[in-house]
Amino acid sequence: MPHFLDIDRTDPQALRGMIDRARAMKTARDGAPKGMPDSEQPLAGRMVALIFEKPSTRTRVSFDVGIRQMGGQTMVLSGADMQLGHGETIADTARVMSRYVDLIMIRTYEEQTLLEMAEHATVPVINGLTNRTHPCQIMTDVMTYEEHRGPIAGRKVVWSGDGNNVFASFAHASRQFGFDLTFTGPQPLDPEPSLRDWITIERDPYKAVQGADLVVTDTWVSMHDPQSAKERRHNQLRGYRVDRDLMAQAKPDALFMHCLPAHRGDEVTSEVMDGPSSVVFDEAENRLHAQKAILRWCLDV
Repeated sequence: MPHFLDIDRTDPQALRGMIDRARAMKTARDGAPKGMPDSEQPLAGRMVALIFEKPSTRTRVSFDVGIRQMGGQTMVLSGADMQLGHGETIADTARVMSRYVDLIMIRTYEEQTLLEMAEHATVPVINGLTNRTHPCQIMTDVMTYEEHRGPIAGRKVVWSGDGNNVFASFAHASRQFGFDLTFTGPQPLDPEPSLRDWITIERDPYKAVQGADLVVTDTWVSMHDPQSAKERRHNQLRGYRVDRDLMAQAKPDALFMHCLPAHRGDEVTSEVMDGPSSVVFDEAENRLHAQKAILRWCLDV
């Protein structure tokens, strides 16, 4: 079953094919109204379930719009709408949903929920985000970098901040797409040990960013973190804020990325977010195109 669960679980040639197809589909829609159907309708007659245990803006809207542009239909479900893992096992939910829909996208908390869904579903499953990884976002980021600067292979990417789920998918992508990845952040927020053979760790953010082609960060806190955790993380991460002085250490043509939503003034200043190196809104747009390509790969259409 062609699930899209994580970048490191997917063949590099297939990943490259998705990026190339995403760019082609974006070009084909240039200037078209957002609600206009694609000239090809590969999802005609297909029903896709979009399951959100976690709140979402970009993931929900981009998947919904992309599926409709390709001729498919969507069923959007929240955790409150379902008995996922509570009144019914995840395995049974997967079996039942597979009788109704052609593909399941799930944005959830625990990775085990995703894996159990994929194990028991008889239709493809896409990882829309878990607490461990966020592969759709990083496919988007690779697409966005290459759109602006050409092949990402051999480039230096620097992550400043928390070694979170988005970083984990960047680490997976570094291996599959062949770029160098440096993590700079406090030791208590290091990425998981399984990723450390693939990356460089440099505690000094100014040293880390020297010679970077791409600088990336993410929010310091989650909406679900308690206040005590938020205060602790602010204290830990204040020295890793991406500002003009930090970006000045990177290459003159370095890009800045953030998966959004951003807390301006915390992990990044508005001067950088709105500056010439920033491509954050191109990233947001490209979620649509990258995910359309992932959907087509999963359904082989």
